[in-house]
Amino acid sequence: MTGGADVRIVEVGPRDGLQNEKWVVPARQRVLLIDTLSKTGLSAIEAGSFVSPRHVPQMANTDAVLAGIRRAAGVRYPVLVPNAIGMERAVAAGADEVAVFLSATEGFSRHNINCSIAESFDRAAVVIDGARQHGIPVRGYVSCVLGCPYEKDVPLAAVVRVAERLAAMGCYEISLGDTIGAGRPEQARAMVRAVARAVPAEMLAVHFHDTGDRALDNVRACLEEGISVVDSAVGGLGGCPYAPGASGNLATEDLVDMLGALGVRSGVDMGMLLDAVGVVETILGIPPRSKLWLDRLKRRPAAWQG
Repeated sequence: MTGGADVRIVEVGPRDGLQNEKWVVPARQRVLLIDTLSKTGLSAIEAGSFVSPRHVPQMANTDAVLAGIRRAAGVRYPVLVPNAIGMERAVAAGADEVAVFLSATEGFSRHNINCSIAESFDRAAVVIDGARQHGIPVRGYVSCVLGCPYEKDVPLAAVVRVAERLAAMGCYEISLGDTIGAGRPEQARAMVRAVARAVPAEMLAVHFHDTGDRALDNVRACLEEGISVVDSAVGGLGGCPYAPGASGNLATEDLVDMLGALGVRSGVDMGMLLDAVGVVETILGIPPRSKLWLDRLKRRPAAWQG
């Protein structure tokens, strides 16, 4: 990718990141994190999800989070919506963007959302129709694009089918997720090329977990294929409750650092972003997992480290 090109970052920490933490972060702390992220220059910050609190208690009170945040000009605050009931709640809470989530494999679909891929499309269709009625944009997520914890292989054709159908249903953007962090750069490149033959590259985003310490390399390979939207989570928050062994998401600060080194503009202020990482550590009580943050800790004086 040539220097000076733009990459848009979608911050997923307050939703995809926090949903896998062992304790429930109170709504007021989630609001503080989002408000801090809103000052960084990010244009999209996932605010939560309207899933059943019985299944994902970490995302309870997302309506209170949406009511409590200070919405910054030019920033959207997407929420994940699984079904018609969730869509009703999202509309009532004033959501300005929603997301639907599907899997490229039957095994993950059944473990994650307790239905087949075909049934998940039926649910997504209801959400997309409801969003259309209210003029709300919809983003689509495709999980397990490079590996699945329940199935040995993930055929590229399966990824292409799900992405292509989501685009045809009305999703303005499709995020391709390496849910268990199994992918390597050459695999990520081949996957993006295959999907881009069916869905324009400008409609695609990538979402990598850093299980194998390859997320940045995978992103760089995808940038070279024309991808210009990348999901990441402040502090490397995340994992997946239905993907054993999956580590956190690619850390936003590591992504911004790499983009800067490549001469690629992200529009994100690193100083303000590190303030948000500080909120993760000191207010939420979650140790940040990013390479950048851990390096800063190593260089702190012993007295500073406590």
